[in-house]
Amino acid sequence: MKLTFFGAAHAVTGSCHCLEVNGKKILIDCGLQQGRDEHDENALDFAPSYIDYVIVTHAHIDHSGRIPLLVKEGFQGQIFATRLTCQLMSVMLRDSAFIQESDAEWQNQKGKRAGRPPVEPLYTVADAGAALQQLFPAEYGQILDLCDGVRIRFRDAGHLLGSSMVEIWATEGGVTKKLVFSGDLGNIDQPIIRNPEFLDEADYVVMESTYGDRNHEIPESYVESLAQLIDDTFARGGNVIIPSFAVGRTQELLYFLREIKHQGLVKSFPSFQVCVDSPLAAEATRIYSGDLRGYLDEEAITVLQGGENLFTFPGLTLVQSTDESKALNMDKSSKVIISASGMCDAGRIRHHLKHNLWRQECSVVFVGYQAEGSLGRRLLEGAKSVKLFGEEIAVNARIVNFQGLSSHADRDHLLAWIQHFSPAPQQVFVVHGDAPVTELFAEDLNQRGIPAHAPLYQEVYDLAADRMLAKGVVLSLVTVFTFMPTLTLVCYPWMDKTHHKPLLPGFDKFGRLVSRIMLPAALALAVIMVPSYLASNNNEYYYGAAHMFGTNTRLGADTAAIEETFGKSDTWVVLVPEAMTK
Repeated sequence: MKLTFFGAAHAVTGSCHCLEVNGKKILIDCGLQQGRDEHDENALDFAPSYIDYVIVTHAHIDHSGRIPLLVKEGFQGQIFATRLTCQLMSVMLRDSAFIQESDAEWQNQKGKRAGRPPVEPLYTVADAGAALQQLFPAEYGQILDLCDGVRIRFRDAGHLLGSSMVEIWATEGGVTKKLVFSGDLGNIDQPIIRNPEFLDEADYVVMESTYGDRNHEIPESYVESLAQLIDDTFARGGNVIIPSFAVGRTQELLYFLREIKHQGLVKSFPSFQVCVDSPLAAEATRIYSGDLRGYLDEEAITVLQGGENLFTFPGLTLVQSTDESKALNMDKSSKVIISASGMCDAGRIRHHLKHNLWRQECSVVFVGYQAEGSLGRRLLEGAKSVKLFGEEIAVNARIVNFQGLSSHADRDHLLAWIQHFSPAPQQVFVVHGDAPVTELFAEDLNQRGIPAHAPLYQEVYDLAADRMLAKGVVLSLVTVFTFMPTLTLVCYPWMDKTHHKPLLPGFDKFGRLVSRIMLPAALALAVIMVPSYLASNNNEYYYGAAHMFGTNTRLGADTAAIEETFGKSDTWVVLVPEAMTK
């Protein structure tokens, strides 16, 4: 009985864990790696044909986005999820596949002119359609016999419509262990959906930690705060731009905006226009308006019983076509524009930012988590300008962060959830958080008497014996320089554990330029380090680096072994045989 971590280990995205029981392999989530978490172009780290079952905690792409790839490469088993998760996946996976195809087409148009070989999309719309045929919908509280010795049950995680934590009872060789996978735990008092359920017992818990190092700043009233911001922005003649995830967050915003309209809180502009510029959001909103029995909170049920629609109101426009989207920026009247993606790294929101970021009268409102390295995070951290579609855009608009609108539980609520288990689990595996956050939250749990650690990528744990079988590896950002026919110089910046940023200049925004300037100094330092390299045989600590010049890539490293050899310094420089970098 083993558990292996193939994703969201010291990372926020790419959730993917494999449980092995009685010779069966069960994946819990198979999410897309995004932003700085991406490595090996989202390739799967196992043979899909050997996987027997998949369990999906919720529909967000970082938990479900590689399922079409799994099917494309040979997985033929059933995919278990709640009924509403299955419905949302039906639109989200097709949308993700369309993006994969579009990106590949765009790269091939450019690559053809440059003489590069064509690239294939990660998966296609047809692959997504095939994956959807393997879905097995279930309801909260329903116990399912998955296979010999394995039973599962979905419980409400309160993060997204249909989101779940998963209870798994696994029996092998006469030993039974109960595992709980938290999925993404929701914030409390969110509109529409219920609060996360508390569970009483488990031998092992795999637990998210997105906000494990901080609490949300909660305004006195979401509705009143948002209404005031809209009023102030419209008074200046600007637009309110809200980057929002198409599924979940957009529907919450529509719920709030319906209340604002109903109560007349935007007094200067009571009939203001709201434009949802996301075809995916429009499809998801239709699902949110369907059969939601067993999924809604009491307040939403009361609204429906009063004959009102949760998500429609006068002045709402659901934008579909590209031409309609472009027309929004030609119209000079003030409006609220809600568009995907929520982290601003793709989608129509980038066009709206291009047309509004430079305008002092506009406001950009963030209502969800912004991952390290995303455009949204850079804006929140005070970037003075950003590049959009090859053009440098000044950031003059007001940037606002509504942290209280997060759909993730904050530190206090994460602690309250895990401390409800009695007795404490044998081990808590802390995942789904930036590397420093997972370590910090695991240490927090240990200090409270709850055994915990933050597993590394590809860690293997023996659940029957309660011991680690393989430690796993660190996936770290490096800069690689090719400077000799047979040797490659690797500069590994030590990461600031508080802010998760490189301490040295030149390894972030201006990495390429500064790397070239630093090359002579780096070469000189390399000469000094050669004896240490030859003596310590560091080859074994590095693998898979790309053979290229001045380009950021991912590299596996046993940091404990490196620190033992070189000490804890800002930069390690090691020489690696070229054969190991191919």
